[in-house]
Amino acid sequence: MDMDINDIMETIPHRYPFLLIDRVLEMKENESVKAIKNVTMNEPFFNGHFPGKPIMPGVLMIEAMAQAGAYLAIKSIKDLPGRKILLFAGIDGAKFKRQVVPGDTLILELKVTKTRQRIWWLSGTAHVGDELACKADITAVLSVEE
Repeated sequence: MDMDINDIMETIPHRYPFLLIDRVLEMKENESVKAIKNVTMNEPFFNGHFPGKPIMPGVLMIEAMAQAGAYLAIKSIKDLPGRKILLFAGIDGAKFKRQVVPGDTLILELKVTKTRQRIWWLSGTAHVGDELACKADITAVLSVEE
């Protein structure tokens, strides 16, 4: 399975400037996903966050994790026809441990902790190399447009 940017864009609805994953490295349906976000100075949020000291906003690290989780959920659910979108339902235990700056590669790893009907619970981390940048537990609901 080719999990490059084209496959990502066929799977989740996000587009520039809000598409925050560049490649999916590994995926086990209904279990886990590992993806990357290459952080560059060209990101539009760096214009204002912060001039002269560009730092990726923490909420966008969480969003990148959620997009990787959405990719996992949508790829895992094959029996529902129609356009699928995973929507946030909750974020718990978010912690930010390291600044993420241009030149960093954010490694996003999420594990499914539980699913029930169209609700997904995922536990995620974002690392730069071996350093934890952030972690959070995400709850999301699958919406299907037929």
